[in-house]
Amino acid sequence: METSKLNTEDGYQSRFEKDEVDVSELFTVVASRKWFLFGITSIFAVLSIALSLSLPNIYKSEVLLSPAHESKSSNLGGLAGQLGGIAGLTGISLGGGDDKTTLALEVLKSRQFIKSFIEKHDLLPDLMAVKEWEQGKNEIVYDEELYDVDSKTWVRDVEPPKTAKPSRQEAYIEFKKIFEVNEAKDTGYVTISIDHQSPEIAQRWVELLVMEINQTIKTMDVVEAKKSIKFLEEQLSKNDIAELKTVLFGLIEEQVKTIMFSESRAEYVFKTIDPAIVPELKHSPKRAVICVAGTVFGFIVGIVIILIGLFRNGQKG
Repeated sequence: METSKLNTEDGYQSRFEKDEVDVSELFTVVASRKWFLFGITSIFAVLSIALSLSLPNIYKSEVLLSPAHESKSSNLGGLAGQLGGIAGLTGISLGGGDDKTTLALEVLKSRQFIKSFIEKHDLLPDLMAVKEWEQGKNEIVYDEELYDVDSKTWVRDVEPPKTAKPSRQEAYIEFKKIFEVNEAKDTGYVTISIDHQSPEIAQRWVELLVMEINQTIKTMDVVEAKKSIKFLEEQLSKNDIAELKTVLFGLIEEQVKTIMFSESRAEYVFKTIDPAIVPELKHSPKRAVICVAGTVFGFIVGIVIILIGLFRNGQKG
């Protein structure tokens, strides 16, 4: 029994010593190939520097918004309750500001809104054909292989089903890459931001987005209110019950208030708290981070190559 125990202990000791030798051998091999490791690391360092310098500066402009809640008459809930199902049948909106804000955010991120926004303001060249922004002249330089500035035509060479002029779907995908909407759940504040090579374009597009979403929801509410008024007026002409007429008149009054409110207020859904500015400092790329990450990655690649060589030599031995 004692002999067996001694043999086991000797085995563990031998295995431990073998591990020490292996680790020692590893460091010896790495040290012997230090110039190879240095070379691989240097190559990756140079490549990462070249990559970081080739990337254009991107500027972020953002706006902070607060939901512009519409005040409702205190009698509206009672009127709607008295009316029963008529409000639901007409599609009359009796919801609060929170529902309108949620709707506005979903519309803002929708394909239809973004595609229409790009077409309305002719954003396609500045979205998909920019080569660089000349800071000294404050001018956009377009890629001549994609877009002819003089004739204002697209000349890019692409394979079907794509066409020379980017489709609405392509434009939507590209716009989503530079467009961001965030809502703070605790405060309800909304941040809209745009990334672009030109800081002025980034700022202008953010302002246009805020203006367009306010106008879009305003138009939707006005159209809905007018339809509701028309329906309610038809109901008035069909009913002689005094109490029902009172309720109908009350709902018509609320819809008229909605139309008047929309005409008198530019910031219909979102109120600007902190307006978008032309940023002076770039948002990306983080060149120092790219260089450090590339150098570290090169060092790891070098170590892996050395280990593979050591493993193969061990197998041959």
